[in-house]
Order: sequence, then C-alpha cells, then structure tokens
Amino acid sequence: MTETVSARFADTPVCPPVDPEAGAVLTAMTALVPAVSGETLDDLRAWGASVPVPDLTADGAVVVTEREVPGPSGAPDLTVTILAPASGPTGLPLIYNMHGGGLVMGNRYMYLHEFLPYVARSEAVVISVSYRLAPEHPAPAQVEDCYAGLVWAEDNAQELGVDPERIIVAGISAGGGLGLGVSLRARDAGYPAITHQVLVAPMTDDRFDLPSMRMVDGGPSDRNDMAWMWDAVLGTDRDETTIAPYVVPARAADLSGLPRTYLDVGGSECFRDPVLELAMRLSQAGVLVDLHLWGGGYHGFDLNAPDAAVSRAARAARDEFLTRALFAPQTPTDR
Repeated sequence: MTETVSARFADTPVCPPVDPEAGAVLTAMTALVPAVSGETLDDLRAWGASVPVPDLTADGAVVVTEREVPGPSGAPDLTVTILAPASGPTGLPLIYNMHGGGLVMGNRYMYLHEFLPYVARSEAVVISVSYRLAPEHPAPAQVEDCYAGLVWAEDNAQELGVDPERIIVAGISAGGGLGLGVSLRARDAGYPAITHQVLVAPMTDDRFDLPSMRMVDGGPSDRNDMAWMWDAVLGTDRDETTIAPYVVPARAADLSGLPRTYLDVGGSECFRDPVLELAMRLSQAGVLVDLHLWGGGYHGFDLNAPDAAVSRAARAARDEFLTRALFAPQTPTDR
C-alpha cells in the first residue's frame, strides 16, 4: 500500500477554491496532520484516542451508557455508547451513528456531541457503535459490525425505549459510507426497518474514476489518503468483480427501496462527484433525496471550522432535516 494516486493517475482535475473563511483551519491541519500511511497510522490513531471524550450528559439531561453487545456470528462483541433522555425514553426514534476515520481509525465518540440536543430535548435515543478497523480487519468486518449493532438495537427496542419503526442511520465520511452499506444490508435482509439516512460526505467509492476523486492532491483527506485507506480495507490485489456493495455502496446495481436520504458534501473535496452521482442514482431509483453541495467546502469543513458562514449553513440544513425526520409521520412517502 505504498503507491500513491499521484503515481497511478497522470491527470489532476481542477479543484474549486476552498472557502477562505473555513480554509484557515485547513491550512493549519495541512501543516500538522501527516498523510495516512503504514508508518503514520499508529500515531494518527494515538492522536485521535488522546482527544478527551466530551461531557455527553448535557448537565444531567442525558444518561450515557456503555454496553457490550453481540457482534456478527463468530466475531467479537461490539461496544456501543447509548445516549438516552434522563426522563426515561419511551417509544422514541433511534439515531444510529457510525463514526468516520476512513475505516482505519476513529472511535464512536467522534462528533457524537452533535446529537446531544435531540436527546436532551427527549426527541431521540442515540446509539454510536465501535467497529473493527482495517487493515487489521479487512472488509466486510466494518459494515458487518455496524449491521450487527443495529440488529441488536432493533431486537432490544423496548428496553432501549425506542420505536423500532423509527430508525435513522447517520454517519460522517467513512461512517456515511457504512450507513449506506447498512441500509442496503437491511433492505436485502428485510430487517431492521430504516426510515431515514443522514450521510455527510460519505465515503462510498474506491474506484477513482470520477474527477473529484483525483482533484485534491496534498493535505488531509486528499486522493492519496483515500487510496491508502481503500487499499487497507480491500487489499491492493483485489478482484473488482467480487467487492460487495455493502462494503463499497457505489458499486450497488440496485438502489431502490432505500430510506429517505440526506446527502451533503463540499464542493472542494474528493467525495463531491461520488455523492452527486449517488444522489442522482437514488432519485432515479425512486428514493427521496435531500442533497446539499456546499461551495468551497473541503472534507470535514463544517465540523473543523464550525464558525465559518458556510459551516453554519451546512449544520443548520442538517439540523432541519433531522428535526423533520424525528417528527415525520410514518407514511410510504417517508420511506
């Protein structure tokens, strides 16, 4: 896993300029964060693990529970973090969250505080799942872990105070790709019933065929990082014909029957074109799609530079969709 995309492809398509207000943070990150590689992965994981877990109790309004739950058959148990209203949830929607990190790093606490307001207002229960990481655990370990955690939540909905007919899957970056993979897996298995999916700059395509996948060359989450991470998950000598769509959802031939989907992505990041193509294909398959393309946004702009105007707009749009999803009547048009 040493060859870069720069070596694989001679062309570097034009990348739109980064929003100047949000770009200051990207400049600082570029100076501090090394490229992902076999030599840097342990340090990057250690840096992520050193970030303090935020207070998730919302001054007592939220009960935080850590649990071990069954993993896939023959695999280790999973650890999940459950956020529930202190008032005692009854029949609330479930937001099931999968973390980012390129499938090779990260943990279930990443950006988990983004969901706190919904729990504190007794509007939802949130579960965030840990999953095995590549390259130690190649695909399909990641999506199978996430699916197993969701099945456990569905099976234990009454204990959790969750309405099993009101499940929203959510994820950022790699977590967004896993969210789509889990939705495909649940659709094909007929269980659990997912009503909405919130996929933020999802990592869905390993092929680098689309221009945006090659246009970012230098800095965090560029094409070289993406190539290394996909190689870690899928292997460098992979048979393109046997890659499961649950693992690389862009390869799914049939996107029909999926839940209503929120998609957003920056205009200056690798995942721009795969997300735009995904929105088109979902819509053509009869799925309701809410798509937002944020001009000047780089990967993770809204979370890393939250005070920038474009970040505030992105977060507000996402909050509006989630609020609608939490209170949506369950009719066929919402699925």
